[in-house]
Amino acid sequence: MSSLAKALSVAILMGTAGQSAAAINGAAVDRALTAVRLNPAATRLSAADAFTARSVIVDANGTEHVRMDRTYRGLPVIGGDMVVHSRAGVLQGTSVTLAKPINVGVTPALSVDSAITAAGVQFGTQFEAVPSASLVVFAASANPKLAYDVLYTGTAKDGTPQRMHYYVDALDGAILAKEDAIKTGILPGTGAQTGTTPPPPSVTPASGPGYSLFAGTVPLNTQWNATRRIYELVDSTRGNTAITDMGNGYRGAGTLMVDADNKWGNAALSDRVSTGVDASYGFTKTWDFYKNTFGRVGIRGDGVGAMGAVHYSINYVNAFWNDDCFCMSFGDGNGTTVRPLVAIDIVGHEVSHGVTAATAKLIYSGESGGLNEANSDIFGTMIEYYANNANQPPNYVIGEQIFATPAWNKFIRTMFKPYLDKTSPDCYPNAANPAGTGNRPMSEWSMMDVHYTSGVANHFFYLLAEGAVVPAGYDAGTPANLTPASLVCNGNTALVGIGREAAQQIWYKALTQYMVSNTNYAGARAATLSAAADLYGAGSREQQAVADAWAAVSVF
Repeated sequence: MSSLAKALSVAILMGTAGQSAAAINGAAVDRALTAVRLNPAATRLSAADAFTARSVIVDANGTEHVRMDRTYRGLPVIGGDMVVHSRAGVLQGTSVTLAKPINVGVTPALSVDSAITAAGVQFGTQFEAVPSASLVVFAASANPKLAYDVLYTGTAKDGTPQRMHYYVDALDGAILAKEDAIKTGILPGTGAQTGTTPPPPSVTPASGPGYSLFAGTVPLNTQWNATRRIYELVDSTRGNTAITDMGNGYRGAGTLMVDADNKWGNAALSDRVSTGVDASYGFTKTWDFYKNTFGRVGIRGDGVGAMGAVHYSINYVNAFWNDDCFCMSFGDGNGTTVRPLVAIDIVGHEVSHGVTAATAKLIYSGESGGLNEANSDIFGTMIEYYANNANQPPNYVIGEQIFATPAWNKFIRTMFKPYLDKTSPDCYPNAANPAGTGNRPMSEWSMMDVHYTSGVANHFFYLLAEGAVVPAGYDAGTPANLTPASLVCNGNTALVGIGREAAQQIWYKALTQYMVSNTNYAGARAATLSAAADLYGAGSREQQAVADAWAAVSVF
């Protein structure tokens, strides 16, 4: 499988469908904290715990969902976050992955320098800044441990920046886990900061046509800079989202894209602005999708836009979201077989990493990492359907437009049949899974890259929305030669979908109200069942469809 099969990585956004972190409902937080104190078993409460509310969502029936981060004796708890669900001050349930209250010492036996050295053995010598380390409680595994969070920054061989966090046991120096703050589209990566949005001088909103590589001629919201006497590719109607040109470098923020006549690009690579048009269009449709579909205003739900940097590095076949600078970077491809990575489903994928970071904060490794990637695939695809652009026909095939020579087997991933890439499993590990679907024993599954284990959740979502229906162009007699039986892991070819609208509402509610940082596939099943019950009623057709779709990918 080519490296492109790993495309579309994690973007991270913050916000909620209800109230943003900037406008948290203080009374709801107080009620949630009271519920925590009164229900220590359900919340895994220890005497040394403290909590900070990150977001509040209030349902129409008055149920409050308060997402909280946990500290233990003043130390951040990795994997200790939870969502408290209550109504009229009475606890309805909790979303939490801690198995029991934390009880660890907070005095390290290992020095900071030794922890940095232990992490450095894995990272190597190609780091670009002095590594840093801070104490945390690592509770993303069964037994919480005192650990150092050691951060190394550098650049991967393919040019992707790296910001790798290593969790080092503070007693014996063992590496407990690692997580990259950079979420790539194609290859796993981390990233050096690509900058922040330049502060605007005297500007007024404007609009002009954009001539893109992939989306056709599209309207762009821009701004007239009266100080510089030039138009800038900044959308003040969407939180001052800005597009810059990295000049094929990899440091700094790049140069803000400008134009004299407010006509942008020429629909070809000969004008560097054409790539920026696609990026701007993708940001626009992503912002509008989240706002109009879920009531979410901006990536973090706070009305603030992000920055997109095009022309990142040379022959860079990737795109990535950087948690730390709240920005995206887009490579130009390899100049031959792969074009710039600014197709709308790729943009939507990366930006949706930001939504994950602001809500469930799914840890980017193991099963939670696969769900993180799947969330971006799911919403990148739904954004493509939302845009409904004839030049970018919506489908459940991800990234097909970036290939210079289109073909049925040129894609990054396929949601309806992940194993078309010959790597991503169709089904969760299960001895009964049919041969030829990428089935892996649990020992191999647990070691797979998150861009592959995401396939099971992608597959679930397709079946939930569409049912066991083979997409046009992939059915019997085509090169893919798929049948309804090819799409399910349990033989249930009668599976009927509930439609994209209901499916995306269920997934979004599950992500923002029920999933937490260490949610696994079993937890995702429980989260979507709860979300379906909230939206459509316990025992409803939609909730049964959720159960049936998970069963069809062997998650029980």
